[in-house]
Amino acid sequence: MVSGTALSAPGTPRAPTLYLPKGRRLRVLGTHVTLQEPLRQRAEADLGFGIEFSPGGSAAVLHQASTQPETFDLYEQWSNSIRVLWQAGSIAGIDKSRLRHWGQVNDLTQTGRLTPQAPIGRGDAPHRILHVQPDGTLGSAASKTISFLPYVHNADSLGYDADVIDEGTPYETESWGWLFDERHRGRVALVNAPTIGLFDAALAAEASGLMTFGDIGAMTRSELDQLTRHLIALKRRGHFRGVWSSVPQSVEYMRTDGVAVQSMFSPGVAALRGMGTRCIYAAPKEGYRAWHGVMCLSAASKGPAVDMAYEFMNWWLSGWPGAFIARQGYYISTSERSREHLSSAEWDYWYGGKPASTSLQNTSGEIAVAAGELRRGGSYEERFSHIAVWNTVMPTYEYSLIKWNEFLLA
Repeated sequence: MVSGTALSAPGTPRAPTLYLPKGRRLRVLGTHVTLQEPLRQRAEADLGFGIEFSPGGSAAVLHQASTQPETFDLYEQWSNSIRVLWQAGSIAGIDKSRLRHWGQVNDLTQTGRLTPQAPIGRGDAPHRILHVQPDGTLGSAASKTISFLPYVHNADSLGYDADVIDEGTPYETESWGWLFDERHRGRVALVNAPTIGLFDAALAAEASGLMTFGDIGAMTRSELDQLTRHLIALKRRGHFRGVWSSVPQSVEYMRTDGVAVQSMFSPGVAALRGMGTRCIYAAPKEGYRAWHGVMCLSAASKGPAVDMAYEFMNWWLSGWPGAFIARQGYYISTSERSREHLSSAEWDYWYGGKPASTSLQNTSGEIAVAAGELRRGGSYEERFSHIAVWNTVMPTYEYSLIKWNEFLLA
């Protein structure tokens, strides 16, 4: 059965014809962040084969991917997944020669910084775990094989309801410390992911003056012990409203459940603003917690499934998908390819750090940005010049799981 068709997005190369077993679909496991129905529908239309999205909470899908590689063809999440999956043998190396737009992948992935002056954040900056080395380990030295497709990324922080908390000043008064501020007791939520939520908590503890870290990207066991004691003490005082495991849950926390400040991802902020909530995505003076999206090839996928996987990866870097996710505040590694799919007003706001020349819609078609509004934190280059730490699997990863569970069960 001939299942391939030409890509319909303007300016993208023609996809090769694929010969697939009847009914064969590409299985993509990941989170709600990028496994969105409009993207699946567009990809199917452009690529000409069936695609099945299986979104879930970050911890759950990482566990499935690391233990059951036969259940997916592609895995997508964040760069803190890579060390776990690579060590488990659940993912296979990706051949760079099969990535048609590799030459347009920008310097953030290649070198860890967008400009020569930008500091490289602590922890697993993407270039440190990108290339497969001759001995099978991951590192920054360029090779023909990579551990993940670099695509969606962002600099995350905390979101707050400006109808409850007075609006702060980016990089001056907005702070991770707000997550531990006693004034917000009972109205705080954290993301339920030890490789993410722990860093938000650590940044909050440091900003609050409760403790310091030798290297926040590689916390020691004693530092994790101390941080967990602070988290449990706060929890027992009723400080936290809860922990959330998906973007829709974070939206509901702030929209209907009384949360005023919490760990947030950009799509949640965009959704809340589209609903009329004055949710502000802070630009913390301590710096952002950055993440880089990774798309990984299952070690168990063979034959036609691998061919479909490469076509889907190429589609993600082709232009239109990056423009789509820009409207929820995300960046793409091949940003120049996506520029032609954004209006000048959208590009200037989302990437350029300029005031919106007109009102802008989010991915659901709702007005999320008012005319004249500036993106919090400034331009693409400015935001990625303020990175405190990258999402990371630390050397103490297994111990951090134990400590996070102690917090959850307390």
